[in-house]
Amino acid sequence: MRAFKKYPLVVFACALAGLLAACSQTPAVPAPAAAPTSAEIEAESARLNAWFEAQFEAELLESPMYLTVLGRKERYDELDDQSIAAQDARLERARAALAELKTSFDRSRLNAQARLSYDLWLIQAERGERAASFRDHAYHFEQMNGIQSFLPTFLINYHRVADESDMTAYVSRITATGEVIRTVLGQAQDNATAGVRAPRFAYEGATEQARAVITGAPFEDSDQDAPLWADAKAKIAALKLDGDAASALTADTRAALTEEFLPAYRELIDWLETDIEQTDAEARGVYALPRGRAYYESRLAANTTTDMTADEIHDLGLAEVARLRGEMEAIKDRVGFEGSLDEFFAFIRTDPRFFFPDTDAGRQRYIDEAEAAIDFIRERVPDYFGVLPKAELVVKRVEPFRERDGAAQHYHPGTPDGSRPGVYYIHLSDMTAMPTNQLEVIAYHEGLPGHHMQIAISQEMTDLPTFRRQARFTAYVEGWALYSEWLAVEMGAYEDPYSDFGRLSSEMWRAIRLVVDTGLHAKGWGMEQAVAYAMSNSPEPEESVRSEVRRYFVLPGQATSYKIGMLKIQQLRRDAEAALGDDFDLKGFHDLVLSGGALPLSMLEDQVNAWVKARG
Repeated sequence: MRAFKKYPLVVFACALAGLLAACSQTPAVPAPAAAPTSAEIEAESARLNAWFEAQFEAELLESPMYLTVLGRKERYDELDDQSIAAQDARLERARAALAELKTSFDRSRLNAQARLSYDLWLIQAERGERAASFRDHAYHFEQMNGIQSFLPTFLINYHRVADESDMTAYVSRITATGEVIRTVLGQAQDNATAGVRAPRFAYEGATEQARAVITGAPFEDSDQDAPLWADAKAKIAALKLDGDAASALTADTRAALTEEFLPAYRELIDWLETDIEQTDAEARGVYALPRGRAYYESRLAANTTTDMTADEIHDLGLAEVARLRGEMEAIKDRVGFEGSLDEFFAFIRTDPRFFFPDTDAGRQRYIDEAEAAIDFIRERVPDYFGVLPKAELVVKRVEPFRERDGAAQHYHPGTPDGSRPGVYYIHLSDMTAMPTNQLEVIAYHEGLPGHHMQIAISQEMTDLPTFRRQARFTAYVEGWALYSEWLAVEMGAYEDPYSDFGRLSSEMWRAIRLVVDTGLHAKGWGMEQAVAYAMSNSPEPEESVRSEVRRYFVLPGQATSYKIGMLKIQQLRRDAEAALGDDFDLKGFHDLVLSGGALPLSMLEDQVNAWVKARG
C-alpha cells in the first residue's frame, strides 16, 4: 500500500500496460534504463559512503571498548555488553542494515571502489551470520585470547589516562570487569553443559593467567603489586594531583579491585578448577564437538576466505613441506654441515650460538636486535613502496601476567590518529625458546614490512569507508605478513645464512600448520602426533612446538590462513609480472595490495587483475 500511495500513476500505468499486452499477445518491451552519468555515479557512491560511515559509527558507539581501541573516549567508563541478549541485538541491527543496503542502493550505479565496499559489506554480514550460528562453540577461557587475560591487557595498554576523569573511568571499568567475567562465565558453563569444553591444557593456562592477575597487592599481603594495581598507581602518579585527590583515586581503585574484581576472578578460578575434571585427559580437535565438523568447515572458510576443504588444505601443506625441506637442505650444505637435515635441526635447537643468555641482559639484547632489524628494513622500505605508514612502531616485552614460555610473538595495532603506536610484543620468559636465527624474520613479520605496515596504512587510508579501514580478513592480514618475510630477501635482509635458514624455518612452520591444523580438527590427530610431525620437519624448540600446537587446538582454522594468503599474493605478483613484463611496477603492485584495506582473497585477485588489465 505504501508504494501505491507514493506512486499511484506509475502503478496504474504498469497495470494497464500489462493488460493490453495480454490482450494483444504482443510482449511488452520495457524501455531500456538510461545509463547513469558520471556525475550520478559519483553522487550515488558518495551517498553510499556516507551511509557506510553512519552505520559504522552507530555500531562503534555500541562498543565502548572498540571506541577506546580507536583512541576515542566516548563511554570511557564502560565495557562491552557480552550478554546473549546484547549479541542478539547486534545481530538484528546488522540484519536491518543489510536489508537497508539492498533496498536503498543500486549497485550498478556505483563506481568501482563503492561497488567493492558494497560487496565487502555483504560478505561481512554473511560471516557474521555464520559465526553467530556457532557461537555456542566458543572457548571463552583459554590460554591464547581468553577474556581473563584480555580485559587486564586492555585496561593496561589501551585505557589512556590524561586527567582525573579518565582515571575515574578506569576505576569504573575495573568494577565492570567483574560483571563481564561473570557474564562470560555463565556462557562457558552453558557451553560445557552442551558438551563444548576447551582442552584441559586451556583450562590450566586460563587458570594460571587468572591467578597471575590477582597475585600481589592489594589482593594479598605482598611486597609485589598485582599488574592492575601497579598500572593504576603509575597512572595516578603521572597525573601529579594534589594529595587528597590522588589518595581518593587510589582508595577507589583499591575498593574496585578487592570488592568487585577479585570475587569474580575467584569464581572463575573455582569453576575452572572444578570443571577441568570433565575435560578429556587427551586433547581432541573440534571434530569431537557437537556439529564439530560443520564448525571446522566454517572456521576454514572464515580464516582462508576460500572454499578449500580440509583435505585440500592438508595436501597443500604436505606439498609445501616437501618443497621447503629441499631449500633447507641447500642451506645446510651451504654452511658446510655434515649430517642429515634432522641432525641439522637438532644443532639449531641446541647450539648456544643461536640463543641469548636467559637473563635480563639477554632479554634486552633480543629487544635491541629486533629494533635494529626493523630499522634496517625501514631504510629500504621507500624503494619498494610508494605509500608509507605514518604511525610509529615500538617493540615491547609481553606483560608478565600473560607471558608464556615459547609463545608466539604478536602485534597490537595503534590508533588511526597515531596517538598510540603499533606494538610488536615479544615473549621473553624463556630465552631457550627464542632462537636468534629467527629474530630477523619475526621482526619483519610483526613489524616492517609486515603487520605494522599493512594495518597502519589501512587505518590511514581516509578515502576508504572506515569499516574497510578496520577490516581484518585473516588470510589477507597474515598472508601479507608471511609474504613480507619472503620480500625481505629482495630488500637485502638475511645476510647470515643461518638467518636465511630462520626465514625458511618460519615459512616451513606455516606449511606445517596446514598439515597439523587439519590433522587435529578433521583427521583425528592427537597432541603427540602433531608435535612429532612438527618436530620432524622443523628446528623449533619443543616447548615452542607444544605451545603452537596448543594454540591450534583452541583457534581452529586460524593457522591455515598464513600460507594460503602468502601463496595467493605470490601468485598474483607472478601473474602480474608475466602479463606486464618490463611494465610491471613493484611499488605500484604493493601499493595496490595495501591501499584497499584487508580483503577476501578472491576480491584481492579481482583488484590485481583489473590493475593489470588497465596497464596491459
